[in-house]
Amino acid sequence: MEQKLSKIKAFVFDVDGVMTDGTILALPDGDLLRTFDAKDGFAFRMASMHGYQLCAITGGSSESIRKRLVTCGFKSENVYIHSRNKILDFNDFCQRNNVAPEEVLYIGDDMPDVCVMELCGLAVAPADACTECIEVADYVSPRPGGKGCVRHSIEMVMKTQGTWTLDTEVYKARF
Repeated sequence: MEQKLSKIKAFVFDVDGVMTDGTILALPDGDLLRTFDAKDGFAFRMASMHGYQLCAITGGSSESIRKRLVTCGFKSENVYIHSRNKILDFNDFCQRNNVAPEEVLYIGDDMPDVCVMELCGLAVAPADACTECIEVADYVSPRPGGKGCVRHSIEMVMKTQGTWTLDTEVYKARF
């Protein structure tokens, strides 16, 4: 496991059920609201500050997802909204960011994620992921989706690589 952790250069995530607990509040105008864990957001910023590439691939279609993730250090073009073929989007991300699939940690919780989990370098499932994801995962986080599985996974990689350090001046200037 440590060998796989040491090779990671990028993090790719599903959104609903990974960054969130999967709960969606539907408003009368059709917008869908989600809640995100603030500690996951800080971990995104830490990874971004240390040069890791960040990507989200989601079937969700709300632009609020992109807006939230951009504030956490994601490049807008690395947030794939309304994805219907995650493997195509994953390959596009890898190619555009010059990252090999084996250098990517991917966190997925449901069946559309399995194909990417089988291709990436380190497949992670939240504790409450579906059986199919747990079966293909290299690692199952002790934390459920939306409740710290993202932070746990990013921190695990960065601590293994010696990059889990905070420069408050860089943080202040960037965020």
